Amino acid sequence: MNKSILYLTILSLLIASCNKEQDPFQIDKQHIGLLTDSTQVKDLEAIYVKDSIAKGFDDTEFTRNFNDIEIFEKGGKKLLSISPRNPSDSTSYIQSVRIFDPRFKTDKKLSTESSFKDIADNYKITRIDNLINSVVVTVNEINASFTIDKKELPANLRFDRNLEIEATHIPDNAKIKFFFINWNKTN
Repeated sequence: MNKSILYLTILSLLIASCNKEQDPFQIDKQHIGLLTDSTQVKDLEAIYVKDSIAKGFDDTEFTRNFNDIEIFEKGGKKLLSISPRNPSDSTSYIQSVRIFDPRFKTDKKLSTESSFKDIADNYKITRIDNLINSVVVTVNEINASFTIDKKELPANLRFDRNLEIEATHIPDNAKIKFFFINWNKTN
């Protein structure tokens, strides 16, 4: 009798843990809220049924190829900008997602409102690229790229694009300008 109750309790706990609802603002290596690295463009309307989806179009009115897809809350607040791998293919997988809303956070509480120190303290920095007006900090652990405006750097590091920027060159309080998650799944 006691074994039956024990088995029933374990079974109930397993079923309850399987029904755990996905946090719509959780960022992980393979998902952002309800989006996954296997989400196709055609699935976006079902995922964001309560939100608004806006598709950007290229300059060629005739072809009507869409580029980035922007997700807004019903109240108008921009949540995400999604870039498909193949813009004109509804079965295309998502290539990258730019995060706008600070409610989207990693398990280590990294968001668009975080600083460089938050990145460096919580993740292994894979690479730092020196661009014209910004530096891009890449963290492979979560497939993320963080853009930091060069205005956040000391003056002697802002103008030399050939300079190799290292983590020690970036001030702890440097703000994240853009936060991207990148997926390399092929169609």
